[in-house]
Amino acid sequence: MKKIYLDNASTTSIRPEVVQEMTKVLLEDFGNPSSTHSFGRGAKVLVESARKSIAKQINAAASEIIFTSCGTEANNWILRSCVRDLKIERIITSKIEHHAVLHTAEMLIKEYNIQVDYVNVKPNGEIDFTDLVELLSQNKKTLVSLMHVNNEIGTVLNLEKAVRITHDYNALFHTDTVQSIGKTEIDVQKIPVDFLVASAHKFHGPKGVGFAYVKKNSGLQSMIYGGEQEKGLRAGTEAVHQIVGMAKALELSYENLTTERIHISELKKYIIGRLEIDFPDFKINGEETFYNILNVNLPLSEEKTSMLLFHLDMKGIAVSRGSACQSGSIKPSHVLAEILDNEEVKKPNLRISFSHYNTKEDVDALMEALKSI
Repeated sequence: MKKIYLDNASTTSIRPEVVQEMTKVLLEDFGNPSSTHSFGRGAKVLVESARKSIAKQINAAASEIIFTSCGTEANNWILRSCVRDLKIERIITSKIEHHAVLHTAEMLIKEYNIQVDYVNVKPNGEIDFTDLVELLSQNKKTLVSLMHVNNEIGTVLNLEKAVRITHDYNALFHTDTVQSIGKTEIDVQKIPVDFLVASAHKFHGPKGVGFAYVKKNSGLQSMIYGGEQEKGLRAGTEAVHQIVGMAKALELSYENLTTERIHISELKKYIIGRLEIDFPDFKINGEETFYNILNVNLPLSEEKTSMLLFHLDMKGIAVSRGSACQSGSIKPSHVLAEILDNEEVKKPNLRISFSHYNTKEDVDALMEALKSI
């Protein structure tokens, strides 16, 4: 049975070139980057070359790139340090953010008694900018934290507008770009975010490594204590092979962005066309969503909801019903619960997410499987 992977918003397969690069480092460049001998110096060169490569892709300075284990760690670090070290009194976020932001904000309420305000979200999944302005006009030392592309429904934040409004009110802006980095152009000079996070496994790199962009002179302090790695902001021996793999993956993603984006966009159009024929009463959740994510409610009976993924998995097809981080939960998606009514939330829902490795044959197989359920 051929296996079909349509869950690229949860993780992506590693490009073969990235595996080759990482294997070489594992076999030949095993030195500790903090060691002063030749083995250590060689490893240090690789880490710093990777930092420069990543910085170049988003038009940042190399000194503004800090390596972490993942996007979740970077989100936790930035939010916590903003409150603890920059004396932020309030976080403005939305109820459709990733739990790495939402749960961190909840803990900061308990630990520091900060204020957390949730900007309104429109039924189409977009942030209500009028409400954002209203919240920012309440004069408090504030961090705005809004994700660029929603990981469940794929709605895209107008990042330029969000940053401009935030800075107009002298607040700081943090964005989780885990779903968008490597899949769309991001230039931190044109869109001057204060903080940005990314994770390698979302753009065909290895798991267990990510990075934070932290604007120069931000004042953030370390959350992990130990050695002086990462300019003293993130202690611990660097995972050289993963960092090199991440830089290679990001470089290849941007080299191939135009052709891969066209290919994936065509697949999304194709599956929508198939759904219109085979399930004419289906509904897309969110409007003008990112080109590789499609979240749909299907006109199937409610009792089929819990078994839908199981049946597809038995046919060798991998999709999801929301964030992979929540896959063990029986609760409905917190994102869909925010934008849909109670009846809509109960309906069978799928998140289908593509990569350049997918084909129209994959879509056809998914549709045939859905029709057979």
